[in-house]
Amino acid sequence: MQKTVDFLKKAGTYYLATTDGDQPRVRPFGTVNVFDGKLYIQTGKVKDVSKQIHANPKVEICAFMDGTWLRVCGELVEDDRREAKQSMLDAYPSLQGMYSADDANTEVFYFKSAKATFSSFTGAPETEEF
Repeated sequence: MQKTVDFLKKAGTYYLATTDGDQPRVRPFGTVNVFDGKLYIQTGKVKDVSKQIHANPKVEICAFMDGTWLRVCGELVEDDRREAKQSMLDAYPSLQGMYSADDANTEVFYFKSAKATFSSFTGAPETEEF
């Protein structure tokens, strides 16, 4: 999982795909954190993306950097523990003006049964599962 985390952090922005009924939805994200040995992302409960994840937790993220793209597919699981939320906010202090580990909006999810695939035009794909 470490190669995936390093790539996502260095890329800075990745794109999260969810579904809204039968319509795909894609938007930029930037939060990625490791807590309790799992890969986490963060959003707000009031956002449509949160509602979409709760309706169908199967998601995919994609990032591109230096001629390589990364796709991570898996299922997101909500972690409502304060410690998980605070860990994310500690990793991204700029979010602390909008979110708090104690508010009713902050939400973190971790990947379950994830498969990360690194691809490029110059080499064979590489995968990580976590």
